[in-house]
Amino acid sequence: MATSVPATQAIRALRAGGVAFELHSFAYVERGGTAASSAALGVPEHSVVKTLIFETGRGEPLCVLMHGDRRVSTKELARLLGEKLIRPCEPSVAERHTGYQVGGTSAFGMRRAMPIYVERTILDLPTLWMNGGRRGLLVSLQPDALVRVLGAKPVDVSQATDTGS
Repeated sequence: MATSVPATQAIRALRAGGVAFELHSFAYVERGGTAASSAALGVPEHSVVKTLIFETGRGEPLCVLMHGDRRVSTKELARLLGEKLIRPCEPSVAERHTGYQVGGTSAFGMRRAMPIYVERTILDLPTLWMNGGRRGLLVSLQPDALVRVLGAKPVDVSQATDTGS
């Protein structure tokens, strides 16, 4: 656990929202994703929440919070939102929208307000770990903060990650 609290936008937003959280630092692994962070912290990858930035066919950004060991069905998300197309943002576009470097993106304290959706089963976790606003920093917190502070809307858009190739 980190001994001092870094001054990231995410940490400021968590404090401003009155969210109880703990900091967890680890050695960031390029392209390691939630598998690397969960292994480094000794927590289930299913409890590590990815902050993913997507855009509609019109280029409007949106955020999806997903279990680390699952992926987003963009087809189902588009159907739920009444959109023809939902696609992941290019990293440079995601960074412009959020103010965070890819690999350090947090749903808390994003530069631009956008709709936030949370995979419904994340709200059933006793504790979750998510990015604290920089690479190599996760925060653990209670799932209710996602709805209470972020206004995240629960959705069912999870699908298993590919295990082959």
